[in-house]
Amino acid sequence: MPARVLIVDDEPYILRILAFKLRRAGYVALEAASAAEALALLETTPVQCLILDVSLGNSITGFQLAEKLRDDPRHCRTPVVFLTAHALAAEVRRGRELGAAAYITKPFSLQRVIEEVGRLVPA
Repeated sequence: MPARVLIVDDEPYILRILAFKLRRAGYVALEAASAAEALALLETTPVQCLILDVSLGNSITGFQLAEKLRDDPRHCRTPVVFLTAHALAAEVRRGRELGAAAYITKPFSLQRVIEEVGRLVPA
């Protein structure tokens, strides 16, 4: 069965394009427009990788979501790729402290995102 990747971003275009590219690369791409939506989906569907935006509109941040997932034994080992416009050194360091496997800043290369996911989990 192909690996499942959950994309959490409040920008619909980014969700669509990443999901499309991940599916073309052989993954099952799941989409969530908020942290709440992601948490609800994760209650019933295990994933092998998460792609998180740091800013999620009015919901909790991607950092807060990653922290919450790190405290959950069901998700604490799931690799996280942050995909964000937040490129300050302190923000990158925060992502790494939360165990991010990769921290990619926007604007981003779709190919790089696919390569990072591929490095973490095979399709």
